[in-house]
Amino acid sequence: MTIQQLKYIVALDEERHFARAAEVCMISQPGLTIQLKNLEEEIGIKIFDRNKVPLTPTKLGVEIIHRAKKILRETNEIRDFVINEKNLLEGEVRVGVISTLSPYLIPKFIKAMREAAPKVNFIIREGYTGQLMAEVENGTLDIAIMATPTGRPNLVEHPIFMEPFIAYLPPDHPMAGDPFYKLQPKDRPELLLLHHEYCYNAQLLDICELKEPGKIKDQFQYDITSIETLKNLVRAQLGFAIIPMLSVNNEKDRTLFKPFADPKPVREISFVVADTFSKKLLLEKMNEAIYQCLPEELKADFSYKKIRWNDSPYFIDAVSKL
Repeated sequence: MTIQQLKYIVALDEERHFARAAEVCMISQPGLTIQLKNLEEEIGIKIFDRNKVPLTPTKLGVEIIHRAKKILRETNEIRDFVINEKNLLEGEVRVGVISTLSPYLIPKFIKAMREAAPKVNFIIREGYTGQLMAEVENGTLDIAIMATPTGRPNLVEHPIFMEPFIAYLPPDHPMAGDPFYKLQPKDRPELLLLHHEYCYNAQLLDICELKEPGKIKDQFQYDITSIETLKNLVRAQLGFAIIPMLSVNNEKDRTLFKPFADPKPVREISFVVADTFSKKLLLEKMNEAIYQCLPEELKADFSYKKIRWNDSPYFIDAVSKL
């Protein structure tokens, strides 16, 4: 027994004529006849007396049709409930954001979402890529804003924007006066990385065509967790950094921040949700809010090369040791 078959017997009861009921149900008359026959054989009861004109329900058929109408009303109520829930812009939403993006996007995003969805209570926290993916999968988080692709079949990705990487050079770097940065062989061991942000590091190593990070010079090992610390280490001339473009949006002097020539290396920033997530309207509002926060240079078209991280040998090896 199917919902569609229940619709057919209700239409037959209302029209009392196979041809008219078939037209209402947008099915051929033979098809409608077959469906009614299949249903009657399944339940072992005749629903209509075909010998009477107009078509007339049997005594048990009257009760079955009555129950069918009730089921169809409840089905419509479920559909309306689901539609309403998908479009509901209120309640609590738990959002995780990768730490290399959060400081530069979230303050502006919060202001925009206050206007777009004033009844939604956002609980926002920073995290590493691996943490965010695990927490979306186990339901601790509703949405993660992070670099993609994840490579996880049970996670759904909704791309938002492409963010270029740029190089931050010390003042004495040979390319400090050039308009674009091009990787120099001697730069590779000077690359500064972030501790535990393996996806971010994997992207940088891909840009520099390295499978493993080089050894840091001198006697120090840097356990760095923020882009701002990376920038301060570059200012202290302890190396160079490749950083996301949004992290320099508030820098007054961009002389030593060098874009790459086209095609620019970029990371794809997306909403990542479980495959059971249903609040699509909320994602649309969040997408609009983030787009409003972006600088014009990120809204313009440009040639780019998307840098993956989840298939990097470095990332796979690093995560396997956790």
